[in-house]
Amino acid sequence: MIKKKVSFDISVFSSMDELENRDKKLMKRAVEARKNAYSPYSNFTVGAAVLLENGEMVLGNNQENAAYPSGLCAERVAVFYAGANYPGIKIKAIAITATSINYKVDTPAAPCGNCRQAISEYETKQESPIELFLMGETGKVLKCNAIADILPLAFTSSFLL
Repeated sequence: MIKKKVSFDISVFSSMDELENRDKKLMKRAVEARKNAYSPYSNFTVGAAVLLENGEMVLGNNQENAAYPSGLCAERVAVFYAGANYPGIKIKAIAITATSINYKVDTPAAPCGNCRQAISEYETKQESPIELFLMGETGKVLKCNAIADILPLAFTSSFLL
């Protein structure tokens, strides 16, 4: 047997104010998107902002439905919108932020497994990494250099050959 360790580096910023201007603008857009989320069941609102290679920013927010799991996460709303409306344009970065009506979310919110898989598909398709910026309602921001970092051993199209 051989043991291997899988690890990755993240950057930790004490607040959104420490981000570079491009990334701060992206996170502010994610906060705007979060305000329009439809989350009457979980009371957990998520906003996502996708930065495309051409400079466009696409927004998404979670959309819940009484018939769980018919809703859709903010990340997939934004990524799928980008793919449908800007085909062939690479995704450079995604900012994700979350809050709750029930408590203060002061730790960064990471994408769920479904969203990680969906973002991974785009990263594989475009053959370049997608940076992730993760934030709660307030507090520190985490930067991951690629979705592949937080989804090791991803299921890709190579398994379907």
